[in-house]
Amino acid sequence: MIGVFDSGFGGLTVLDSLVKALPQYDYLFLADSARAPYGARSLDVIYEFTLESVEWLFDEGCTLVILACNTASTRALRNIQQLHLPKHRPDRRVLGVVRPSVEALAGLPPGAVPGLTPPSPVTGVVAVLGTESTIESDSYGMELRKLAPHVELIQQACPLWAALVEAGELDGPGTEWFLRRSLDPVVRSGRMPKRILLGCTHYPLLLPAIRRLVPDEVEIIAQGDIVASRLANWLERHPDQEARLGRGGLRRFVTTDDAEWFSTRGGRLLGRPLAAERIRLRQAGRP
Repeated sequence: MIGVFDSGFGGLTVLDSLVKALPQYDYLFLADSARAPYGARSLDVIYEFTLESVEWLFDEGCTLVILACNTASTRALRNIQQLHLPKHRPDRRVLGVVRPSVEALAGLPPGAVPGLTPPSPVTGVVAVLGTESTIESDSYGMELRKLAPHVELIQQACPLWAALVEAGELDGPGTEWFLRRSLDPVVRSGRMPKRILLGCTHYPLLLPAIRRLVPDEVEIIAQGDIVASRLANWLERHPDQEARLGRGGLRRFVTTDDAEWFSTRGGRLLGRPLAAERIRLRQAGRP
């Protein structure tokens, strides 16, 4: 199976895009809703929580896991890839959302290599909106400086946006107040970005409200379609991994919180019924 992990509901936007683009594969979605959101947690805790979730997905038969969570991708992915997998799970793969998102933000092809890939066609200013932890990590800044150093990046933390989504507060005067609080420093800075990346998979669920507050000429990029197209390309370049994926049409949803609550809220956000089950991460086996 392809495992898709997020701290809460946001990763459903990525899963939805994956299923639409690559419907032939089996998917297992895990939301660590009992401990969401991750954005304001410490580096060590984010790594611990993410590793527990990844290991649970491996134990359930996933050979490939997508961290559909920017906080986990910026704070835990590298150590999992470089330190944990070679020692404990050399036959498994974990991918994140940052690198493909930066490529898309800069208009570069998948797998862009500094110095070898033609320069980015994007010029001027772009922006990333993310959780406090994602922005503090500067992962987007580091990747963009490597791949497209001539592009200027504005990074803006958006406290409570993920929490608004988790609470189902997707619109209204209160939600708009929190959106304006984070958007105004970006769109009123005197350096209007050409593109804004929603650097948290929760944020597309706020897109209608965000779109009303951002000038029409600014392109807003969500990560679901980016991750889906980049994963298709990755699987083409790694046929050995692609051959291991199941093709039974399985769609399984699990959460660390109340299953009925997650099913109701998640189904409402996706616009279709969703049946989730509750699991306990700390009971998962370890290699």
